[in-house]
Amino acid sequence: MTPRLLFISNLFPTAAEPYRGLDNAMLLHALGPHFEIRVLSPRPVLPLAARKFSPRPEDASLSPKWIPAGYVPKVGSHVNHLLMARSLRAELEQTLEAFHPDVILSSWIYPDCCAVLHLVRDRVPVVAIAQGSDIHHYLEIPARRRIILKALPRAAAVITRSRELARLLEAAGFPSTKLHTIYNGVDLDLFQPRDHAAARREFFLPEAARIVLFVGNFFEVKNPHHLILAAGSLKAKIGDLLLVMAGGGPWEKICRDLSVKLGIESSVIFAGRKTPREVARLMNAANLLALASGNEGVPNVVLEAFASGLPVVASRVGGIPEVLDHDFLGRTFPAGDLPALSLALDQQLAAPRETAAIRAHAERFSWQTAASQYREILLAASAN
Repeated sequence: MTPRLLFISNLFPTAAEPYRGLDNAMLLHALGPHFEIRVLSPRPVLPLAARKFSPRPEDASLSPKWIPAGYVPKVGSHVNHLLMARSLRAELEQTLEAFHPDVILSSWIYPDCCAVLHLVRDRVPVVAIAQGSDIHHYLEIPARRRIILKALPRAAAVITRSRELARLLEAAGFPSTKLHTIYNGVDLDLFQPRDHAAARREFFLPEAARIVLFVGNFFEVKNPHHLILAAGSLKAKIGDLLLVMAGGGPWEKICRDLSVKLGIESSVIFAGRKTPREVARLMNAANLLALASGNEGVPNVVLEAFASGLPVVASRVGGIPEVLDHDFLGRTFPAGDLPALSLALDQQLAAPRETAAIRAHAERFSWQTAASQYREILLAASAN
C-alpha cells in the first residue's frame, strides 16, 4: 500500500506566486512516485484582506488547499503560531479523518511547524523542515526561540537544508539525533551549460561585456545595493562591466536610485522577475552569479548556477560555504565587506572558467537524490 504524506507549509506556490516555496513543490513532485500526497498551505493574511488562491497546473495532482491564517505583524511572536493553529484546525481535522496520512511533512519552523505540532500532538508523526531564516534569525528573537525549542522536540525528525542550520539548533539544545541535513535539489535538465553567445542575443546583451548576474528578491537581507556599490567601484577598472539584476521587491527602487547617484545606470539592467527558464538562459549569458546576502541557508540559485556551469561570488554566510567549497566554483567574502566583495568580483572575472568541473559538482544535487533521502526519513518516522 502506498504511504500517505500530508505536506503543510505557507511556502507552496500558487498560480499568482509561482516561486513561493517552489523548492517544496519540486521536492513533493520528486516524492510523488513513492507517496500519495496532499497539501495544506496556511497563508498568513491581515484581517479584511481575504485572498483567493489557485494552483499552478502542474501542482493540481497534489490537491493543494490554502487556508487564510490570522497573524499579528511585528509584535505577534508570542501568538502567531497559535493563530495559525486556530485557522488550520478545522481543515486539518477533516484531512486527518478523510486522508489518514501516515506522516506529516511541514516546512518553515515558526509559525508553521510549531502550529502543526501544537495541533497534531502524537496522533501522526511530524517531520519538520528548517529552511534558513526560520532558524538563524528566529532563534535570536527570545519569544520565538522559546516557542521553537518547546515545540520542536515533539517532531519525529528535523531536516535542515544546511549543516549550519543543524549546528545552530544543536547549539540551542536540540537533540542532534533528530537532526538530518539534506540539501535541496536542482533541475539538472533545465539548468545546464548552453551556448553563451546565443543566450546573450536572446536578451539583447552585448557580446563583449563582462556580466555579473544577481537573481533574487530585493530585500534588505539580500543586500542588493552592495552589488550596485561594488559595480560602481569597479566600473573605472572594468569598463565593459554590466550588472544584470533579475527579481523584484521593496529595495529595487533604492538600487535604481543608487545606480543613478553613482552614475552607472547605463551599466545596470533591472530585468524584473523571470521564469525558471529565463533565469537559466540568463545564467548561460552571464560570466558569474553574485550574492551579497547577510543571511542565507543554501540558496537554490547558487545550485542552479553550478548546474549551468557558472561560477559564483557570494557572502560567506549560512550554508553557502558548504556547497561553494572549491576554488574552481568561485569565491566567498565576509558579508558586508564591500572592498572584499569588489575584489572577489574582480578576481573571479579575471579567472579562467572551469565550466565542466562546476557542472560535475552540481550533479550531486539532484531532486532524485534529495527525494531518496527524504523518503528514508519519512518512512522511518511513519514506522515508529
